Amino acid sequence: QVQLVESGGGSVQAGGSLRLSCVASGRTFSSYAMGWFRQAPGKEREFVAAISWSGASAYLADSVKGRFTISRDNAKNTMFLQMFSLKPDDTAVYYCAGRVYGDSSSSPRDYAYWGQGTQVTVSS
Repeated sequence: QVQLVESGGGSVQAGGSLRLSCVASGRTFSSYAMGWFRQAPGKEREFVAAISWSGASAYLADSVKGRFTISRDNAKNTMFLQMFSLKPDDTAVYYCAGRVYGDSSSSPRDYAYWGQGTQVTVSS
């Protein structure tokens, strides 16, 4: 079993920055891939970023490339999403997710474990 807790959300103006954290417990963190997803009101959950169990490979959605970075610190059981140059379209609830079996993936269906989400609001 894996428990995930996000933090770091908040309200910022367009162009601002935030860093989200996701702390994991319950299973060896370095054994599973992780991802970030987001969901805006009235929209489906969408992929933001994913990272392999080792952190050696990572990829981002086209909509956030060049503005967001994903990383993880396996010694601290924590994954991060650093967000720069935020836009109003980035406003959503951000979720971290864990995939115990398989490589990092952009499909939410591949992730078995989810955090409760953290709200990010970007004003223009």
